[in-house]
Amino acid sequence: MAPSLHDDVAHLSFLLGEWHGSGEGRYPTIEPFGYNEQVEFRHVGKPFVSYVQRTKHAETGLPLHAESGYLRPVGVDAVEFVVVQPSGIVEVHAGTVDAGSGSIVLEATDVLTTPTAKEVSAVRRSLSVDGDALSYTVDMGAVGQPLQHHLSATLHRQ
Repeated sequence: MAPSLHDDVAHLSFLLGEWHGSGEGRYPTIEPFGYNEQVEFRHVGKPFVSYVQRTKHAETGLPLHAESGYLRPVGVDAVEFVVVQPSGIVEVHAGTVDAGSGSIVLEATDVLTTPTAKEVSAVRRSLSVDGDALSYTVDMGAVGQPLQHHLSATLHRQ
């Protein structure tokens, strides 16, 4: 039996579930690429939502990226997001939630890296859910480049 949804995350219920879809990435320091993605937003009855993401190259099927973390509500119109990547990058975000429109906008307040990780100076994430479609964009400033578009995708609830 699934745990009851904690009252503090009820306004984030539009995210819950498993999502699959595809996207595209670009950045001045790499070749553009397409990817297939799987994302899960789950709850365990506590006042947070867990997040797990995996991508594979659209043409080769080889693994590309993975990350996981937690959305932590701050009232009903704000949220914190902590996300960690196996490449040695940790993002700490603060953002806004508009449950009525199904949207979240997140701005990194800190980006931490291990000594061998690439330099990332800024990240901004925006996502919106319309019915069973989740769309997002990720802007990134990294490796000497200013904050700019990096990723966009549309996923569908499974």
